[in-house]
Amino acid sequence: MIKVSVLYPQSAGSKFDMDYYVKKHMPMVRQKVGSALKAMAVEQGLSGGQPGTAPTYIAAGHLTFESVEAFQAAFGPHTADIMADIPNYTNIQPIIQIGEIKM
Repeated sequence: MIKVSVLYPQSAGSKFDMDYYVKKHMPMVRQKVGSALKAMAVEQGLSGGQPGTAPTYIAAGHLTFESVEAFQAAFGPHTADIMADIPNYTNIQPIIQIGEIKM
């Protein structure tokens, strides 16, 4: 299993519409990638490691697939549509990480 993490770094002037992300963007992603998607989670950053510090990431979306190949086959044909929706909820350039789930 692999996890595709889409991380939105916190910075001065960053904007993120969590309501839009949860209610519109992520359901659209789920619909487009179909049954290849095994699990989905969304996190909203609350704070950094020390009390009173800002979170490193304002938000993160996580998508679980059986393999990198399954992700690429499901996501690839819809990449342009999914990426075109980003300005509707944020002005942040997301960071993408693909990792293998070990536990």
